[in-house]
Amino acid sequence: MPAPRWGPRLRSRLGHLLAGGAPAAPREPVGDGGLTQAQALEVLDALVRMAEALLSCGAPAADVTALTLRAATGSGLRQTQVDITFTAVIVSTAGAGPAPLTAVRVVQVRATDYSRLSALYEVAHDAGEGLSADEVGARLRRVLSQRRPYRRWISGTAAVGLAASVAVLLGGTWAVAVAAALTTAVLQLILVAANARGLPAFFQQVVGAAFATTVALALLVCQPYLPDWLGPLPPALVVGSGIVVLLAGLSLVGSAEDAISGFYVTAGARAFETMLLTTGLVLGIAGVLDLGQRAGISLSLVFGEVRGHPVWVEVLAAAAAAMTWAVSGYADVRAVVMAGVVGALGWATFVAGTTVGLGPVAASGLAALVVGFLAEGTAWRWNIPGVVVSICGIVALLPGLAIYRAIFTVVGGGVSSGLAQFVGALGTALALAAGVTLGEFCSTPLRQEFDRVEKRVRRRALSRQF
Repeated sequence: MPAPRWGPRLRSRLGHLLAGGAPAAPREPVGDGGLTQAQALEVLDALVRMAEALLSCGAPAADVTALTLRAATGSGLRQTQVDITFTAVIVSTAGAGPAPLTAVRVVQVRATDYSRLSALYEVAHDAGEGLSADEVGARLRRVLSQRRPYRRWISGTAAVGLAASVAVLLGGTWAVAVAAALTTAVLQLILVAANARGLPAFFQQVVGAAFATTVALALLVCQPYLPDWLGPLPPALVVGSGIVVLLAGLSLVGSAEDAISGFYVTAGARAFETMLLTTGLVLGIAGVLDLGQRAGISLSLVFGEVRGHPVWVEVLAAAAAAMTWAVSGYADVRAVVMAGVVGALGWATFVAGTTVGLGPVAASGLAALVVGFLAEGTAWRWNIPGVVVSICGIVALLPGLAIYRAIFTVVGGGVSSGLAQFVGALGTALALAAGVTLGEFCSTPLRQEFDRVEKRVRRRALSRQF
C-alpha cells in the first residue's frame, strides 16, 4: 500500500498561509440576476443609501420598506429583508454561503425637502424596473446634490404667508393677518439664527412659542394706543397663527401611518419626537404667560368681536395655507398646485361636516380622510408622493389655537379644564393623522397599478399584529 503524499499538500498549504492568502471567495451567484458577492454588496450599499435619504426627507417607514424591496427585486437580489428604525436602516440578503450579506446606514440629518423626496421616489421606482448599482448610486448623488427649486428667503416668505392665511381662517381681519405675518417674519429670522448655531429643535420650539406669546402681550398692552382704523387685534389670533407655523413641521401623519402599518418602533420614535416638540411649545407659551400674569398683564381669550368670513374666503385661505407650506418645504410647482386644490377641498369638507352637526374632532377626521384619499389616489399620476400633498393639505386644520387655549387655561389655574382642552386638541391632531392614513388606504382602487411588493409588505405588517 503506497504511503499518502502529505508533503506536497502540506507545503502548498503552508506556502499559501505564509504568503498571506485566504481561501478563495465562492463564485456562486448571490441573486436571481447572477450577481457576484461583490456586486451584491454594491447593490446593498446603494439600497441603504436610498432608504436613508427617503427617511431623512420624511417618507413613512412602510413606503421606504416597499420601495427598498422593490429596488432589491429589480436589482436581482433574492430573499431580501429590510428593517427600519427611526435612526437606522438595515438591509440583508441571502449570500452565496450560509451567512447573509448585510448593510447598515444611520439616518443622521432630517430636513423638509419635498422636491428631493419626490425625486427619491422616482429613483426608487426606476430601480425596481432594473437599474444597476452604479446607476442607482449616480442618480442618488445627483438628487442629493441638486439645488433646491427656491431660494431660502422664498421659503421663509412662504411661512409668513402661511401665518397670514391661518389668521384669516381663525376669523381675523386684514390687520390681524398683517400682524401675524410680521410676527412670523421675525420668528423665522430667530429660528434661522438659532438653527445656524446648532440649537436643538426642542429649544427652537420654546423660543418660537415664547416670542409669539410675547408679541401677543405687547399687542394687549398697546391696544388702547393703536389707531381705530386698524380695528380689533385679538392677541390670541396672533399666537394661534404662529403656533400653527410651528406645528406644521411635526410628523403626526408619518407616526400614525407607521403605527397603523405595523412599524411600531419607528412610530413610537416619531410620536415621542412630536410630543417633545409640542412640550417645547407648552413651555414657551406657559413661561411668557406666567411672567405676564406676575407683571399684572392678563391675556384674555375672549374675542367675540371677531367675525367669521364667508365660506369661499375660508376655502381660498385654506388653499393658500397648503400652497405656502408646500413652498416653504421646497415642493415643486406640480406639488404646490396639487396641495392647494386638496387643501381647499379638505377645508370645504370640514365646513360641511360642522354644518351638519359634527364636532370639531369628527369634522377634522372627515376632512383629513378626503385629503388622504385625494392625495394618495391622484398625486401619483404626476409623480408626486401622496405624503407630500397630505401633509400640506391638512396644515389649515392643525389645532394651533386650541393648544393655545389649553395652555392658557392651565397657566390661569384651571388645570383640569386645561387638560381637558389639551386632550381635545390632541384628539383633533390624532383624527387628522388617522383620517389621512385611512384615506390613503381607501384610495387604492383609484390607482391603475398597486405595487405587488407594497401589498406584500402591508400584509406582512398586518400579520405581525395578530
